[in-house]
Amino acid sequence: MKNRIFHQSFWILFIIVVHSSITDVQAIYKLNVDQAVVLGMKNSIELKNLQLDYKIQEQKNNELTTAVYPTVAAAGGFTYYTNVPKIQFPSSDRPIYEVLKKEGVKDGSGNEIDVANSTFAVNAVSFVQPLNTQLGLSVNQLLFQPDVFVGLQARKTILQLSQNNIDVANENVKEKIHKAYYAVLITQKQIDVLASTKQRLSALLRDMNQMFITGFAEKLDVDKLQVTLNNTEAAENQLNNVLRIGKASLKMALGIQQSDSLELTQNLDIQALKADLMTVEDFNYEKRKEIALLNTAMELQKIDFKRYKLAYLPTLAAFYQFQRSGQKTGTPDLNGEKPWFWFNTGLVGLQLNVPIYSGGKRKFLMNQSRFAAEKVENSLQQMKQFIDLEQEVAKSSLNNAIINLDVQESNVKLAEEVFTKTKLKYENGLGSSFEVLQSDTELQRAQGSYFQALYEAMIAKTSYAKAYSKL
Repeated sequence: MKNRIFHQSFWILFIIVVHSSITDVQAIYKLNVDQAVVLGMKNSIELKNLQLDYKIQEQKNNELTTAVYPTVAAAGGFTYYTNVPKIQFPSSDRPIYEVLKKEGVKDGSGNEIDVANSTFAVNAVSFVQPLNTQLGLSVNQLLFQPDVFVGLQARKTILQLSQNNIDVANENVKEKIHKAYYAVLITQKQIDVLASTKQRLSALLRDMNQMFITGFAEKLDVDKLQVTLNNTEAAENQLNNVLRIGKASLKMALGIQQSDSLELTQNLDIQALKADLMTVEDFNYEKRKEIALLNTAMELQKIDFKRYKLAYLPTLAAFYQFQRSGQKTGTPDLNGEKPWFWFNTGLVGLQLNVPIYSGGKRKFLMNQSRFAAEKVENSLQQMKQFIDLEQEVAKSSLNNAIINLDVQESNVKLAEEVFTKTKLKYENGLGSSFEVLQSDTELQRAQGSYFQALYEAMIAKTSYAKAYSKL
């Protein structure tokens, strides 16, 4: 018995451990920028919700379609009167006396009939039996209602509006992922360069220590170089922190877990970046998703105006009703039973509603719809002006970013040459340690400016592609 309990406990513990190890497995992602965009769009909660909005709108369209189908309803009820309702029903034999008197009929004593001997009474009479039941069926069919038929025409346009919202969100997600991706990628490159700088300074520090030991360098020179190396290590730590934050933001944009492993495989092609600066002569505003969204909104406003305009027309519907009612008497019949009495009622007809006067409500609704359409038209014009400005700024920014990148690239090469020559002079006893440290500082500053220019160029490229609908 103890062995059995032990084995059961062992297998339960084994299953728990295996399950925990499976759930703790980290996913590994190796992505270039295009793959990152695909993954991010797939996992984006914003896009998923917009796609659900699209599906919800599809169901609303189906709901609207049901308005043209007949509606069938059944109803039934059972009633038992503990006290049946009654009405006061008058009764009198006066008319009989009047007829007898008119005919000259005598009573048993040979006297003429006296009308004054007639009587009058009021009796409580019920026309309802204690047990009652009703079963009914009704069918209604809409034949003509303007707002319903206009709504049916608007179904496709409303769905297109939902799709336009998805398209606009797609562009925003792409832009966000591109910028987050390149921010991480450039930071990684900068860290690699800074690591090379540390190696260079460490080697220089070792050489300078040897020169200090042999009496060819001062302790002050060694200390200054050690300070520079310490500052470089601090800068590296800061960049590593920036990288961690950047990766966390990128993982958030991609919709993956923070515990997942992420490796960026995109190459930074500077020449391709420069080639992106070109004249886009075939640009059409309709390529921008925001314009498509506003155009669809304009179509909906036109349909909305049509709906209010047609509200002046009458509505027509057909209906059919059938009801079977039953009552059960409380008095037994000849067979000693209390029978049910059934009655059928049926009717069919048309219902016409003609709007005559509503206090000007329809007119005011039409005016509201017309003004709303004018607002959309104004928004279209404003959006086109914004696109013009966005493209001009994006083109100018990319041009300036490429020029600045070329300058910073040249500065890095020049700073590397200066450092190499200065270091060589110092090693040959023709220069000072101060010149070496100063040239290294200038080299690091040039490298930092280069990576900043590179980041700005990649951001400018992303904004440029978005402005011209080429992202």
